[in-house]
Amino acid sequence: MIEYIDSHCHPNDESLLVRFDEVVGNAFAADVRTMLFIGWDLESSKKAVQLAEKYDGCYAAVGFHPENLEGVSDDALLEIKDLCKNPKVVAIGEIGLDYHWFKDPKDHENQKKWFVKQIELANELNLPVSIHARDASGDTLALLKKHPVNAKGVLHCYSGSVETMRELLKLGYYFGFDGPITFKNAKEPKACVAEIPLDRLLSETDSPYMAPTPLRGTVNEPKNIPLIVSAMAEIKGIPIGDIAEAIRRNFAELFRVKQ
Repeated sequence: MIEYIDSHCHPNDESLLVRFDEVVGNAFAADVRTMLFIGWDLESSKKAVQLAEKYDGCYAAVGFHPENLEGVSDDALLEIKDLCKNPKVVAIGEIGLDYHWFKDPKDHENQKKWFVKQIELANELNLPVSIHARDASGDTLALLKKHPVNAKGVLHCYSGSVETMRELLKLGYYFGFDGPITFKNAKEPKACVAEIPLDRLLSETDSPYMAPTPLRGTVNEPKNIPLIVSAMAEIKGIPIGDIAEAIRRNFAELFRVKQ
């Protein structure tokens, strides 16, 4: 039996939270046996930890997304640090930069400040990071060079170029790919999947967002991971079982969990 991993999902989002046990049951039925629940602010991070405690094979990442920095304080970051005492917490995330929705240079500087603060927290706790980088690949690469993450991390829903991916690979990072690699015209993500070494590849849904083909436009769930891994196998010309096994090893190594 092939076992799958969803390395980035949001069952703490209201659209999935209202039927959380059903969502997890659907995932297990589809042989998605491991899931990483991702926070985007303090409350969603708390909820991610609470949900992860309910099932074996479920873990949590905690932190502040660049779209959710309003009102963030050092005290709030201390609460994130306190959540990390829970053994279910395996990463700081999702953190990073988003220039798609934020055009003001002042917003960019604020995002960088909190990105660095959360990298420093990850280094203090020796945890990897889950990184959001939208329309900000250059600044993300520059910042990660200047502020290395000791335990490395993953570029979640990677949407940058092959060239930037190569530079980030040199720094030791992993890359998560999701629904867009199943989209007909997603040339750059497909090119990245084709080139990425198997030992740096992760599968994710980013559910409830970005459902893969042929489910585009629906509420995404972790149960859809097999569609994404199947697309990876087709792009790379490798059996789906080999892709799934590589992802299993990568998840265990990056997040230091037993599989």
